[in-house]
Amino acid sequence: MPVNITEEFVRQLMEQIDFLTKQNSTLTATVDSMNLTIAELNQTIRELKEQLNKNSKNSSKPPSSDGLKKPVVKKNRSLRESSGKKRGAQKGHDGVHLSVISNPDHTREHMHSDCTGCPYRTKCLDKACIKETRHEIDAVVTVDVTAHNLIEVRECPLHGGVKTGAFPENIKATVQYGKNLQAMVVAFNTVGAVSINRTHEILSSVFNIPLATGTIKNMVTRCAESLKDTYEQIRLKMITLGLIHCDETGSRVDGKTYWVHVASDQDYTYLTINQKRGQAGMDAADVLPHTHGIIVHDCWGSYWKYQDVTHAICCAHLLRELNGVIENHPEQTWAVRFKKLLLDMKKVRDKALLSDKDEVSYYHRHKFDREYDSIIKTAYAENPLPEAPAKKRGRKKKGKVLNLICRLDNYKASVCLFIKNLCVPFDNNQAERDLRMIKVKNKVSGCFRSEDGAQEYLTIMSYIGSARKHGINAFTAIREALNGTPDIIFN
Repeated sequence: MPVNITEEFVRQLMEQIDFLTKQNSTLTATVDSMNLTIAELNQTIRELKEQLNKNSKNSSKPPSSDGLKKPVVKKNRSLRESSGKKRGAQKGHDGVHLSVISNPDHTREHMHSDCTGCPYRTKCLDKACIKETRHEIDAVVTVDVTAHNLIEVRECPLHGGVKTGAFPENIKATVQYGKNLQAMVVAFNTVGAVSINRTHEILSSVFNIPLATGTIKNMVTRCAESLKDTYEQIRLKMITLGLIHCDETGSRVDGKTYWVHVASDQDYTYLTINQKRGQAGMDAADVLPHTHGIIVHDCWGSYWKYQDVTHAICCAHLLRELNGVIENHPEQTWAVRFKKLLLDMKKVRDKALLSDKDEVSYYHRHKFDREYDSIIKTAYAENPLPEAPAKKRGRKKKGKVLNLICRLDNYKASVCLFIKNLCVPFDNNQAERDLRMIKVKNKVSGCFRSEDGAQEYLTIMSYIGSARKHGINAFTAIREALNGTPDIIFN
């Protein structure tokens, strides 16, 4: 049957086609948008899963953040390869143990019960001998009170007139606390990480010395004030050092987050606090702006703003990040290779140091250099740079894996500096050790009440940390500071 095709029919048909075409375009755009949203949601899910799986073994999170449920430590999760040795002290290790005291404070003799009250006791003792000696080491909890009497001679037969003595220079009040007690109080509050209130409780219950909390606070403040010049000298030494470790950690001050910055080496520790984590806080510490040597850090972006220094990246942080990639992205073959490369480089470096060599052989340096480039090439191949969406501005987010690859590529010289310069350590553990007590203090005592109080604590801890590195225990160091001789750490 013939169809009567009119102009009106064709027009209606073209309108319908145009409508369907527009509808199809709209639906296609909707599908594309939904696919993009799904991809972004899947990426978010992967990132959240990675976040949940993070612990101190596969990220920069501190061990304290693991909580009661500690991560299961497997052989392949260790940052370092197994040495094959048994756990515990090795053969030939001196260890720490009780030893016989050559000059005991007290001596007690123990005879047979039959000898008690025996008329021949003295005669027997003349022919007796010591069969065995045992030592008991105990702590004596006591308070020593010294009364200083000022003597006045009313009439001296030799010199004539009234003669009055003088108190020692350090005895200034009718009743005061001695330097040993003050040093112990400061040690409780700083090294012991005990709060002022708990320090008061300990002194009251153990020593029967009911020091007021205000008095305890004043003792800590006076100790910090006595260390101002020493604290400044430590800062100046940091500036002149050829290599320093840098790091930062958060701390609570009056309910707000502050940042403690550290600059340290094997001999000295310098701690400061600031509201800023980045360059503003580092500049306020007044060390890095004047430094021209090598700084070891965790690759935090703010450190790269200092151009007049040589940067060395902590490889322990890289190992933890690589562990995270290996655990959460098993398809990333490059991460396993790179982890092995870092550990192999460390092994060769440690062997060179044990052999008293000044550098690693050219063969190993060339080998590691080629392997490094090869792994980075594989990493880029496994993680192609994402394309930006057509209708969205800017670049698409790279993701943590690709960011790590780019960082390893861009900062290759800083990552490998420890293999080229044996004076550069493999990790930044020195700075992390110097910051550890800050976290302990926060956990035990809570937050600092003021920025000034926090700075007083850091001033004392900078001094104590430096003293320990010179073989001086904390109590002795604090007592020397209170006596006006803190410069013993520079001798």
